[in-house]
Amino acid sequence: MLRRTGTCLTASALCLSLALPTQVQSAGRFEAPDLSDRGGTPIASGDYGLPSLTHGGSQAISGEELRLGRAWLRQFRARAPAWQDAIAQDYVESLVARLLPHSGLTQARTVVTLVESRLLNAFAVPGGVIGVNAGLFAFAEREAEFASVVAHELGHLAQRHYARGRERAEQTQIPTMAAMLAGMLIAAGGGGDAGIAAAMGTQAAFIQDQLRYSRRFEQEADRVGLQAMAGAGYDPAAMVEMFRALQRMVSLQGGNPPEFLLSHPMTESRISDTQARANQTPVATPRGEALEYALVRARALLAIHERDPQQAATRLAQDQAPAAARRYLAALLDARAGRPDRALSELDALARAHPDLTMLPATAAQVAFSAGRTDDAIGRSRAQLRLMPDYAPTHRLLGEALLQRDPDEAYRVLRELAERRPEDPQVFTLLAEAAGRSGREAWGHLARAEQLQLTGRIDRAIRQLEVAKDVAERRGEPAAASAIERRREDFIGYRETLEEFR
Repeated sequence: MLRRTGTCLTASALCLSLALPTQVQSAGRFEAPDLSDRGGTPIASGDYGLPSLTHGGSQAISGEELRLGRAWLRQFRARAPAWQDAIAQDYVESLVARLLPHSGLTQARTVVTLVESRLLNAFAVPGGVIGVNAGLFAFAEREAEFASVVAHELGHLAQRHYARGRERAEQTQIPTMAAMLAGMLIAAGGGGDAGIAAAMGTQAAFIQDQLRYSRRFEQEADRVGLQAMAGAGYDPAAMVEMFRALQRMVSLQGGNPPEFLLSHPMTESRISDTQARANQTPVATPRGEALEYALVRARALLAIHERDPQQAATRLAQDQAPAAARRYLAALLDARAGRPDRALSELDALARAHPDLTMLPATAAQVAFSAGRTDDAIGRSRAQLRLMPDYAPTHRLLGEALLQRDPDEAYRVLRELAERRPEDPQVFTLLAEAAGRSGREAWGHLARAEQLQLTGRIDRAIRQLEVAKDVAERRGEPAAASAIERRREDFIGYRETLEEFR
């Protein structure tokens, strides 16, 4: 039996049916930052500009979608409370990667953003942006239920519902997608009903005409989501369970979903159709219940119940979570209560019992660092990275801990991580600090500018670049000055795109 709280459901999937003005995207926009070391050697490169991301010649994300999606994400970060949990971030990214090959988006460069909100929500935005609220973890007791929501959102992207909705929208002469997303940004930033009203105001002229069309989109996303779940080893029936739980929640709230849920109608016919499809969708290699999900869910509940952490423990007990998950949460609570020895002892015991769970030694390193045991945190991080060199949360923690011992080495570690994670604002925050402490002042200002532009503060980012250029010229660093000037031109292009949401 599924037990649910009375969590509010907010709008899912922003990738539906609004028109967007066509603009030509310059090749320089949204390129990865070109940071260099003191010798002038470029250390980060990449391109999130205008590629046509395809799968089988049909599942394409256009440059226009990519441009708007990435710009929207920057504005969203500027307004929404970020859930800055590297371990949870890595888990969701891994889950998305597991589902992608079975969704028709194998070549899509998705970006995951986590929101610190108890509201149940997940969304997909054109250009491969996947958003997940901490509240979704609270609502979904099992990994398969959580995966069903993410798979459904990937289904919207795979079926290019934004582009197809745009074609339909142009026929009915409706407003722009930028206006819709601008309204959602207001809501995300705390504007509440005013923001939702702004978003819905752009739809008022066509909502009835689009309703049947959007229901077809929902059915298509359900179908793709079921296939992706089965291909990744999840029981498709979990999507049906999730839908019925959502239906019960809406019923408890009065039976009338908020107006902004009209694009995601939860009807009995839809649930019955999903049930029929699930019954006909075999799972080749079923996955067992994942303890990893239960551990991340414990972290999410702790983030949601920040002011009364014991509620997180109570919720796990009520949901009959695995004993290991409850022990894990108890260790996190011990760490918060100033009992690091007890917390580390429990985490080390769990790591010995579950040696394949990367997050357990990573959590222990985090606890040691938070307790001021910097050398222990560095030692634990290095030991783990020898076995698992690509685990980003530990890589990031090592860089942060090294800031207190060896800024040069911290810069090297964080610079490498920035190459792998050019869309991660927190990495650039740490990289800026490492650059400053290691005498790379100009590069530090550039890294800070990258962090500002990733979080939607483009005017401040451009001013930061001007400071960086002055420093580079004063110190006689032509390589740095040249890289900074190139990024300034890119940032001006970013600003033009961001203006569409203001």
